[in-house]
Order: sequence, then structure tokens, then C-alpha cells
Amino acid sequence: MWHEGYRAVNAVEMHIIPSGAAVMSVTLCVLLWARPGAEDALIAYEDQVLDLVSGHGGRVLQRARSNGAGGQPLEIQLLEFPSAAALDDYMTDGRRVSLSGERDRAIARTQVIDVELMPGPASP
Repeated sequence: MWHEGYRAVNAVEMHIIPSGAAVMSVTLCVLLWARPGAEDALIAYEDQVLDLVSGHGGRVLQRARSNGAGGQPLEIQLLEFPSAAALDDYMTDGRRVSLSGERDRAIARTQVIDVELMPGPASP
């Protein structure tokens, strides 16, 4: 099931595939705060687990970092999965679960926000 620190999300975006069956994709904004002195460990952990995303049909749309100062998250990610089931498969992947000790040592807090991507403003 869900790793501690994550909360369940609902699918937010509809896609119609050629067969006519609706598939619900899931787009997430993930905010990650490092434990004091564990910034490099957070990055190393995320490097490992984000490598697993594509194996579940997901995509890392964007990955960004701040300096983590002033209560800001150290890392911000935009992830997309083709379905809630694909996200659940990723979350329960044995390779990911086996790294939970590394996660617990590196990550102080995680916030997951269910989002819908919006187009930017039109160019003049």
C-alpha cells in the first residue's frame, strides 16, 4: 500500500484511448524536505526510486531543487502515471519498498498534491 508520509490521491485527468475505454491518469506534485544534514542522502534516494517510475508507465515531468532554507522543500517533482493502479504498483514496488530505511533516514517530510497541468499563456 502507500508508504508512510504519502497520502492516497485521486485520478485527476481523463484520457480516451482508441478502444473507447476511459483511463484516469494521475499527475502529482511531490514536495520533499530533507532531515538536517541529509540533503545528499535525499537526492541519492530520489535518484534511485525515480529510476523505477518508467517501469510502471509513469514519467518524471520535472524535478527541481531549492536550497531548502526557510522551511522550503529541498526537492519538488512533477510525476505522471497512466492510472491510479500504475501509481499503486510503483508505490508497492519491492525495489522501492526495500529502500524505506534510506528514505526514513533522509526525508523529514513529504507532501503529495494531486494536480492538473495547465497550459502556459499564449505567446503574443
